[in-house]
Amino acid sequence: MNRAVVRLRWLAAAAAGALALGAGTATAYAAAPPEISAAPSTLRPATSQATTSEAEELGARPYMGWSSYSMQVYAGNGQQWIIADQIIAQSDAMHEKLQDFGYEYINIDAGWNGGVDEYARPVPSETLYPDGLQEVIDHIHANGQKVGLYFIPGISPEVYGADLPIFGAPDCSTGDIVKRPLQQGDYWAIGHRIDFSNPCAQAYIDSIAALLGEWGVDFVKFDSVTPGSGIGDLSLDARDDVAAWSAALQPYDIWFELSWALDIRYVDFWKEHAQGWRVDWDVECYCENEALTTWDNIARLFPKAADWWRHAGPEGWNDFDSLNVGNGQMDGLTKDERRTAATLWAVSAAPMYIGNDMTNLDEYGLELLTNSEVIAVNQTGRPAHPVSTATPRQTWYSTNPDGSVTVAVFNLGRTDADITVSLADLGIDGSVKVRDLWRKKDLGSVSGEFVAEDVPVHGTELFTFTPAKNSHIGLNDDDARLDYEGDWTRNGGKEVAARSQALTVSVFDSSQGGEAPETGESNVRSVNNNGPGIVYSGTWSQSGGRGLGDYQDDVQYSEANGSAFEYSFVGTGIDWVTETHSSQGEAEVYLDGVLVDTVDTYQAEGRGVQQVVFSARDLPNGTHTLRVVKKSGQFMLLDKLDVVEEGVIDVDHVAFDRANPADAMVTLLRDPSELVGVYRDGTALDSGTDYTIDGSVVTFGSAFLVSLADGDSALEFRFRGDIRDDVHWAGADGASVSLTFSGSKVTLTGPVGPDQGTAEVYIDDKLVDTVDLHGDVRLTQQELFTSGDLRKGEHTIRIVKASGDMLRIDGLSYVVR
Repeated sequence: MNRAVVRLRWLAAAAAGALALGAGTATAYAAAPPEISAAPSTLRPATSQATTSEAEELGARPYMGWSSYSMQVYAGNGQQWIIADQIIAQSDAMHEKLQDFGYEYINIDAGWNGGVDEYARPVPSETLYPDGLQEVIDHIHANGQKVGLYFIPGISPEVYGADLPIFGAPDCSTGDIVKRPLQQGDYWAIGHRIDFSNPCAQAYIDSIAALLGEWGVDFVKFDSVTPGSGIGDLSLDARDDVAAWSAALQPYDIWFELSWALDIRYVDFWKEHAQGWRVDWDVECYCENEALTTWDNIARLFPKAADWWRHAGPEGWNDFDSLNVGNGQMDGLTKDERRTAATLWAVSAAPMYIGNDMTNLDEYGLELLTNSEVIAVNQTGRPAHPVSTATPRQTWYSTNPDGSVTVAVFNLGRTDADITVSLADLGIDGSVKVRDLWRKKDLGSVSGEFVAEDVPVHGTELFTFTPAKNSHIGLNDDDARLDYEGDWTRNGGKEVAARSQALTVSVFDSSQGGEAPETGESNVRSVNNNGPGIVYSGTWSQSGGRGLGDYQDDVQYSEANGSAFEYSFVGTGIDWVTETHSSQGEAEVYLDGVLVDTVDTYQAEGRGVQQVVFSARDLPNGTHTLRVVKKSGQFMLLDKLDVVEEGVIDVDHVAFDRANPADAMVTLLRDPSELVGVYRDGTALDSGTDYTIDGSVVTFGSAFLVSLADGDSALEFRFRGDIRDDVHWAGADGASVSLTFSGSKVTLTGPVGPDQGTAEVYIDDKLVDTVDLHGDVRLTQQELFTSGDLRKGEHTIRIVKASGDMLRIDGLSYVVR
């Protein structure tokens, strides 16, 4: 049975016991969310967060705690896990076992309320809390913990129909605040959408927030938030609800957490209004009385983390859902998978809230949840990002305030494996001291590379790399250590990506009847349906070995309307290549967030294979995002995407005739200084011997060409781009970026171009240089400024835009003293 159906049945069963009026925001209906060194010295020690967080701004660190929902799902009869005695037992277990390590939130999920009062404000269930919910809240607070409750957008039809007065707003009632004509307010169609153009609507939400403040509630989980929750086409849009609740909760310092599978296109809005946001579907497997989760539900978070990492920080956090690693076999994971999940949550700075039964934590689960060095990684709030997601053996890393680097390796493959970590990939030129954080053990020093040996299937290792004196530390413009002031934008077509383009050399002999092939352009890159960077939302499966002529003999498919795939690319065009068939229907196509087409993949007879059903061309060269949403039909498929990239050489073939030997020439379409080299089978050819460069013309001499075998030989032209293919840029004079570091020298690296002017460089608030960033052509990775020797201690470099259309920032590096 489809999991979404299971969840809706769970929802209906919970709703059966609700009071007739519902609960102002439909929470009485118990709506279930839908399926589908040691640590660096500057990190806070993993002691009781409850004793230290009072002085911090709300959301300064990822929260730690417990949520009832995983056990509600596991038990089937979900409400037995939110009764007073159970919540008190979980609070006491946290106090005894986990609180000294920073865990402090006790969050009560769906189904806690039993109706509304005379002002349409929620009333706790008397059945669940016979002595009142306040007694439970007071017990949690007495344990030095915080308490959370669950809500969803909208207002129930019963509350709307009852037209109840709104507390504190004598001219307002609930019958006046519903959007007309009536619209659906949440994913499950439990309630009506609220009309926030009417000030009475905000007054109503304010009245509920004030009540929560009186109760002493510290946290609100706001579920079924759209765009998200499987719906991205704005047919449901809860952003007005989010803004209203955010404003209402703020005076009471109540943490506001949004759920679920939030749409990343609106990340700036989520960051403005909340302290956290769920980035994916539920972690629970809905395996009643069998397991809490599965490995697949953990593994699917890696590409989500790779997309969202740069958006998390002290103003809000990427929520991965409950970390269910504490109950042993019941977790549904192997021991290695449990540690991998704990590592992913830690290095991603995701809120570490568990969904386990805290009264029954096993020894290994306690070890995972109470490792102070791992917790310190999480609480420093520096989300890690991958070196590459193109391999199942992945390295993720983040730089810490003290210059050390947190490094996690993950074996997502099918066999045990050594995983090699290149220090250069981490931005380190020099040697490092390595500490194993799970084992709390120093491993000595390495340079060049480090090998994590025998990482088990679905296993992980977690380290801190501390650079030695005189090592160089390089930071990309995305790094959290950089502090931007002013109006800055990331990419937006202002970046230049590294590019490779293939050249086929065809060797033949015309005296033996051979012929030269036609030459043509070669700037299309095919991305298979399982390629890195494709983000799937909704319910998707893969089918391989169909033997129907699919690209690489596999496809990705979904049967659920609303399911979508999204892909961001750098280029000038893209094709969606799929199958057409009678089992398929319509899909909406969005380009850069704008609906541009509704494509019909229905074919009455037969089957179309590798069909281009949508094509975009002549886009401005830069970053674009394609999103396709299933609207109808039994299936929607993705076979591949063909990305049209800016060409960097003028032809895709050259020919060499042994009977009439002659040099072969290729014209570069990017500045020759950007050429990294020409490669054959991954090995660089010898510039000056195998080929020469004169201006923009590359010439392959006959002596090289004659050495190639008859037939086709593949060469590859590689051009550099901006570091990691991205930049930050600002258009207004006075915009600045700064870095605080301890080192003896600092260097600014970045692009020059016709649209850039000058920038002022300050060190420790003293103007030391004005650098000219103007260039006749756009060039990448230029050394723009290097300081002299700096005195011992901490320094701050600040770069300020002074003139030109824009200032681009790409990389900063410094030498460890």
